Amino acid sequence: MTPPLPGYSSHFGLENIPFGIASSKLHPTPVCATRFKDDVIFLDKLDNVLKGIQDLPDGVLAHDTLNTFAALPSAVHRVVRKRLQELIRKDETLGSMLAGAVEPINTVTMHLPVDTGDFTDMSCSLDHVQNASEAMTGKRSAPPAFFYMPVGYAGRCSSLDISGTPVERPLGQYWTGKPGESDVVFGPCKKMDYELELAAVIGKPLPRKQRLLATQAEEHIFGYVLMNDWSARDIQALEMNPLGPLNGKNAGTTLSPWVVTTDALSAYHTTSPPRTQKVQPYLADSGNDALNIRLESNSSWMYWTLAQCVAHQAIGGCGLRTGDLIATGTVSGADPNEHGCLMEYMKQGKQPPRGYLGDGETVTLTGYCGDGT
Repeated sequence: MTPPLPGYSSHFGLENIPFGIASSKLHPTPVCATRFKDDVIFLDKLDNVLKGIQDLPDGVLAHDTLNTFAALPSAVHRVVRKRLQELIRKDETLGSMLAGAVEPINTVTMHLPVDTGDFTDMSCSLDHVQNASEAMTGKRSAPPAFFYMPVGYAGRCSSLDISGTPVERPLGQYWTGKPGESDVVFGPCKKMDYELELAAVIGKPLPRKQRLLATQAEEHIFGYVLMNDWSARDIQALEMNPLGPLNGKNAGTTLSPWVVTTDALSAYHTTSPPRTQKVQPYLADSGNDALNIRLESNSSWMYWTLAQCVAHQAIGGCGLRTGDLIATGTVSGADPNEHGCLMEYMKQGKQPPRGYLGDGETVTLTGYCGDGT
């Protein structure tokens, strides 16, 4: 829970209207909010504007998480967003808005937007998989399952934090040198890394033992956040043989405070990437389901879309709950300036441009669509 820096005003124009949870000295209890340019609008103060929207319960925007609002039908989210756009369009200075409803972003504290019960970290980027393989083995390769389905593992919800929360260097066990040919020691992680990811926030739940198609997944996605899945690479390297990561991945996972809705991104769908294998029917998409979000790479370059990840998550019958997070894994491109984590720079026999993260360093991840407005 840290005060976000002002700036990025152009990323929060009328076509965005994200949702988050905010508090301040004037609003000590966290409530639902939106952002326009460098101002935060506390939505519990706008009952008169939002009154009468069909299926919008009274007081739902006074909650301290977005879960209840996110679980509503997407048509309700769409109408709320439209009402807010109409209100702001009448006076973009926000000066005519109800007293106490608006505060500058630098006076506001942002909180985790949703209460998350399940967090899955997928592996969607073929470039990341191949870059990581080259860093670890010297050869570019991908696991056989990668081309048939988005593979993933269950993350640790207790270590989810809002962006800006300090991450403590974790303790664990790791090889002192070459894996399998050196001693295993216990101590502070020496290879701390970041991972640039995108995550879908589940809105409409899906009951257990029901399934959905990739083409139906967006009905269950409330919106999207940027995510940094902090990774202790030395701890991870030891524990991932043969199982998935545990302590290498649970020191902290930080989320951007604003959930950008599916409606806000509807204009930024683009051609899905070509695939080398024919996918199972439940993973078949429309062919235009990639999201054109500019990161250090681009989210549309990923082999698997988040809609496919949502469908794959549910295919075993586990269901989906409001607030669940389903993340892409590291988003990377093929070029050296498009790597989404430091590990990808660690090519064998080559000098990396820098080492892993040092104490006190700050990592800033950004993403935007179009020209950022």
